[in-house]
Amino acid sequence: MVRNPLTPEERERGERLGRLLREARGGRSMAQVAAHAGISAETLRKIETGRAPTPAFFTVAALARALGLSMDDLAGECALLAVM
Repeated sequence: MVRNPLTPEERERGERLGRLLREARGGRSMAQVAAHAGISAETLRKIETGRAPTPAFFTVAALARALGLSMDDLAGECALLAVM
Protein backbone atom coordinates (compact mmCIF):
# COMPACT_ATOMS: atom_id res chain seq x y z
CA MET A 1 0.00 0.00 0.00
CA VAL A 2 1.37 3.38 -0.98
CA ARG A 3 0.75 6.16 1.48
CA ASN A 4 0.05 9.68 0.27
CA PRO A 5 2.56 12.28 1.45
CA LEU A 6 1.48 14.24 4.51
CA THR A 7 0.40 17.83 4.09
CA PRO A 8 2.27 20.53 6.00
CA GLU A 9 -0.79 20.85 8.26
CA GLU A 10 -0.73 17.13 9.08
CA ARG A 11 2.98 17.35 9.89
CA GLU A 12 2.35 20.36 12.13
CA ARG A 13 -0.46 18.56 13.97
CA GLY A 14 1.84 15.57 14.50
CA GLU A 15 4.56 17.81 15.91
CA ARG A 16 2.02 19.52 18.17
CA LEU A 17 0.78 16.14 19.43
CA GLY A 18 4.36 15.11 20.14
CA ARG A 19 5.04 18.29 22.12
CA LEU A 20 1.83 17.90 24.13
CA LEU A 21 2.65 14.30 25.01
CA ARG A 22 6.24 15.17 25.91
CA GLU A 23 5.06 18.00 28.17
CA ALA A 24 2.47 15.75 29.83
CA ARG A 25 5.10 13.06 30.41
CA GLY A 26 7.05 15.53 32.55
CA GLY A 27 9.74 13.80 34.59
CA ARG A 28 8.54 10.28 33.85
CA SER A 29 10.77 8.26 31.61
CA MET A 30 9.78 7.39 28.09
CA ALA A 31 10.07 3.68 28.92
CA GLN A 32 7.80 4.07 31.95
CA VAL A 33 5.02 5.85 30.04
CA ALA A 34 5.32 3.56 27.02
CA ALA A 35 5.04 0.45 29.20
CA HIS A 36 2.00 1.87 30.98
CA ALA A 37 0.39 2.59 27.59
CA GLY A 38 1.30 -0.85 26.21
CA ILE A 39 3.50 0.46 23.39
CA SER A 40 7.23 0.40 22.77
CA ALA A 41 9.47 3.23 23.91
CA GLU A 42 10.59 3.58 20.27
CA THR A 43 6.99 4.18 19.17
CA LEU A 44 6.60 6.86 21.84
CA ARG A 45 9.91 8.41 20.77
CA LYS A 46 8.75 8.57 17.14
CA ILE A 47 5.45 10.19 18.13
CA GLU A 48 7.10 12.72 20.45
CA THR A 49 9.64 13.75 17.82
CA GLY A 50 7.10 13.98 15.01
CA ARG A 51 8.60 11.07 13.06
CA ALA A 52 5.22 9.32 13.41
CA PRO A 53 2.87 12.27 12.89
CA THR A 54 -0.29 10.19 12.40
CA PRO A 55 -0.28 7.49 15.08
CA ALA A 56 -3.18 5.08 15.33
CA PHE A 57 -6.19 6.25 17.33
CA PHE A 58 -5.83 3.46 19.90
CA THR A 59 -2.16 4.35 20.42
CA VAL A 60 -3.08 7.97 21.14
CA ALA A 61 -5.93 6.83 23.41
CA ALA A 62 -3.58 4.54 25.36
CA LEU A 63 -1.04 7.35 25.76
CA ALA A 64 -3.72 9.80 26.85
CA ARG A 65 -4.92 7.31 29.48
CA ALA A 66 -1.37 6.63 30.68
CA LEU A 67 -0.70 10.37 30.99
CA GLY A 68 -4.06 11.28 32.50
CA LEU A 69 -5.07 13.39 29.51
CA SER A 70 -8.58 13.84 28.15
CA MET A 71 -8.97 12.81 24.53
CA ASP A 72 -11.25 15.82 24.02
CA ASP A 73 -8.61 18.21 25.33
CA LEU A 74 -5.85 16.51 23.35
CA ALA A 75 -7.87 16.64 20.12
CA GLY A 76 -8.79 20.26 20.78
CA GLU A 77 -5.18 21.28 21.34
CA CYS A 78 -4.01 19.54 18.18
CA ALA A 79 -6.86 21.00 16.12
CA LEU A 80 -5.93 24.56 17.14
CA LEU A 81 -3.41 24.62 14.34
CA ALA A 82 -6.09 24.01 11.76
CA VAL A 83 -7.97 27.16 12.79
CA MET A 84 -4.99 29.47 13.16
